[in-house]
This record gives sequence, C-alpha cells and structure tokens, in this order.
Amino acid sequence: MDISRAKEQIKNAVSVYLARDELTGEFEIPVERQRPIFLVGPPGIGKTAIMEQIAGEMGIGLLSYSMTHHTRQSALGLPFIVHKEYAGMEFDVSEYTMSDIIASIYEMMENSGVDRGILFLDEINCVSETLSPVMLQFLQYKTFGKHHVPEGWVVVTAGNPPEYNNSVHEFDIVTLDRLKKIVVEPDYDVWKSYAYTIGVHPAILSYLEIKKSNFYKVESTVEGKAFVTARSWDDLSRMMTVCEKKKIPVDRELIEQYLQDREIARDFASYYDLFNKYKKDYEVPEIAEGNFSESLEARAKRAPFDERLAVVGLLLDYVFEETKAVMDTEACLKRLMPVLRNVVGRIAKGESALELLQEEEENNRKKIAEGKKTSSISRSEAYLLSRMNHFLDQEMHIIKNADSAFDMADMVSHNFNENVDILKGNVDDAHRHLKNIFHYLDKVYPEGQEVLIFVTELTANEYSSRFIGSYGCDEYFDHNKELLFFDRQKEIAEKIEKLEL
Repeated sequence: MDISRAKEQIKNAVSVYLARDELTGEFEIPVERQRPIFLVGPPGIGKTAIMEQIAGEMGIGLLSYSMTHHTRQSALGLPFIVHKEYAGMEFDVSEYTMSDIIASIYEMMENSGVDRGILFLDEINCVSETLSPVMLQFLQYKTFGKHHVPEGWVVVTAGNPPEYNNSVHEFDIVTLDRLKKIVVEPDYDVWKSYAYTIGVHPAILSYLEIKKSNFYKVESTVEGKAFVTARSWDDLSRMMTVCEKKKIPVDRELIEQYLQDREIARDFASYYDLFNKYKKDYEVPEIAEGNFSESLEARAKRAPFDERLAVVGLLLDYVFEETKAVMDTEACLKRLMPVLRNVVGRIAKGESALELLQEEEENNRKKIAEGKKTSSISRSEAYLLSRMNHFLDQEMHIIKNADSAFDMADMVSHNFNENVDILKGNVDDAHRHLKNIFHYLDKVYPEGQEVLIFVTELTANEYSSRFIGSYGCDEYFDHNKELLFFDRQKEIAEKIEKLEL
C-alpha cells in the first residue's frame, strides 16, 4: 500500500473510532474493541508526516512520541508504596505514578481544550528489552500500569520492518491479533502529489521524473549503510530553496549531507548544475510573455530528452507558483468578505468596527498558536489565517486614520475592492501566461509528448488544477483529450525510465 492510501485508511479508522451513537452517546465501536493502528514501513517514507496531516485536516490533537527515547519508568511511571488493608490485615503495596505519556495527553487537553486526538507512538517495535513487556500490555489494553488512554484519543503506532533495523522485535500472534496492521511501501508518484503541495524544488522533481529508481534506496555497502529516502529529498529541497534565496552555493558536499548514497548524490549534483544552466538559458518569464528568440526555439527543438524534461519542469514550476498565489489570494478574500460586511454594517450603525477587527485578528492568532501546539491545524489553514491577519491590519490602519464614519466605511470597501481588482489582474496574467506556454510547447515540440507531460502535471497539481477548473484554459482542455491515448503515455514512461543522463 502506498502512503497516500495508508493515510486514507488511518483517517477513516480514526473517524470511525471517534463516532458516537446519537441516542446513547456511547462510541459506535467500544474503546476496548478499537484496535490500535500499527503502521509498518521503511524509514523516511512519511509516516509521521501523514499523522500531522490527518490531525490538521480533522481538527483534532496529535501527541507524538518516539518510543526508543523512553525508559520503562517514563512509560510506566515510578513505583511508590501505598498502605492498604485486606481482610482485616495491613499491607504495603506497590503502585505506579501516572505515565509521562498519559499525563501529557491530559496536559494537552487542559491547556488547549482539545478533547479528541491521536496518540502516535513511533518505533514501537524497537523498544528496549525492559520496556517491551510494558508496550505489549499497552497495545493489548491501552494502559500504562493502571492508567488508561483518555476516551476520545485513538492510538496509532508505527515501526520499521526488521530488514531496516536490527533492534526490531517481532510481535507474537496474540499481540498482532489485537492490532490493525497497515503495511506501506515507497511510491514516487504518490510522493510527487505531496511534493507539489509543499513546493519541493523543481530540480528535484524533474530529476526524479527521469531517475525514479533513485527516489528511495537503502542498501548495505563496504562503507556502511547507503540510503536516500523521501525525507531526504524533502529536507534537501527546503535547504536548497533557502540557500538559493541567501545566495549560498548548493554544492555536492551539501547534497551529500542529505542524500547519503554517494552515487545518487553525485548524479543529482551534476544534474542540478545542468538544471541551473537550463534555467539561465531558457528565460521562462519571457516564454510566459510570448517572447522567445529563434535561436532559443531552434535549441529547444534539437535538445535531448533530459533537457526537454528540465525545461518542462521549469515551465511547470512557473505556472504552479503563479496559480498558487492566485488561489491563495482568492481563498483569503472569500473568507474576509463576511467579516468586512459586518464591519461596514457596524460603522453604519455608529458602532465601533475597530474592536471587531481586533477580535477577529486575535481569534486567528489563537487558532494558529493553539493549532500548532496540538497539531490540529493544517499548514494551509495556518497560512490562510496569517494572510487574513495581514489584510485585517491594513483595514485597522484605514479605520484609525479615517476622518468620519462615512469615510471609514467607504475606505474599508474601497481597499477590499482594490484587492479584488488586483486579484482579477493576476488571474488574467496567469491565464495569459498559461496560454503562451502552451503555444510555445506546441511550436517547439510538435510531436506532443512534452505537452502531454505538461498537461498531466497540471492535472496532478492542486493549485493549477483548481485554477483551470475555476478560470478555464482552452489549450489545456484541447490537449487533455490526448491523454486518452494510454499507449503514448506508456511509451513516454518507458523512454524516461531508460534514459541515462
């Protein structure tokens, strides 16, 4: 199963486990019958990342622990002596304080008000020998000592297969029969969809499109373990993006710090140099404006296939950035509209609108802060609320400097309408640029396979597909019909797979 399908399975399970009967209020599946989820997959595949996404999308809390960092005492609690009487006789009895893990759930609930969530325990099958019996008891009964996981909190665990970790303890059948086991494998095409949403560096995406076999690799060599994982590419991408902004070189030494397979690291470093050369030679903004020289057109036509793919990647990155900016702005303005209507209404009644804006801004800040503490807010929602606050600051500045209530209402409306007009202009620009890029691709690659790749990736990207769905693009829909020819797609995929840089 790929990680995207695993995410869907876990999200569905959490939703079912949290469902209550409308009449009795009891859980549809009793807590004792809610099997902990056991997510098994190689390291760096994105197991922790999907848990954060699930919690953010469902608006519930997330508490994560790596169990290899815990001792028997921190998981179970510390022993203390209690004086008790049984059958008229007095005894000293050992009991245990509350587990750090269980206590942390209660603390999150008290501090945030979040009463439902996911307790995520990573590396569950790699605990020490002394902790192993405690974990087996926990998996069977959801208790550490005498302390249960609070109602409304679903247990999800994760571990690596034994071939990736010598410390793995195989669970017996009794334990496995109490778990909901999900096995995941690395899949580049699934990761690519995620990579588009977070803006992974285009050089990485175009390289992996050519060398998909280098997406995930773990092997033993005479020099030790050599590996590249999904996490490796993600973290390298973030480093590359910031280094480029700061004018810091991205060299082979830096790449090898993330891609810990020397052969792949050197291969990608060579490709990155080529990619930057293509970026300089092919002036993408000029192509988007419909301006490209005859010499550039001639070079594009005779370019080898890896260069063509790199150029398509550069064009896609340009479109993705532009359409993301448009769709993010549109979402922000839609959320602001009812707030500003309320503001104008208050001004008309002679009431203070400033307090409403300040309250809205403060509420947004709290949602972001509390959501980040509990992982109950998605990255896109936090970004949207931050953009809304930036706009609210503008409106508050306008209100403070208005001479009269009439001017205040007029200026608030005018500022919003100005932003709407800017958005319309950005939509027109993005639409025109997309048409020009299609015309360029049709002209320099008349055989059409590069255009088919371009259309396929536009469809896969969340922002470009939403933009086209909202604002249309005749060229896209014309070429999209060609995607029905599966044989051509298969031919392209095979050609990419065999390609050597």
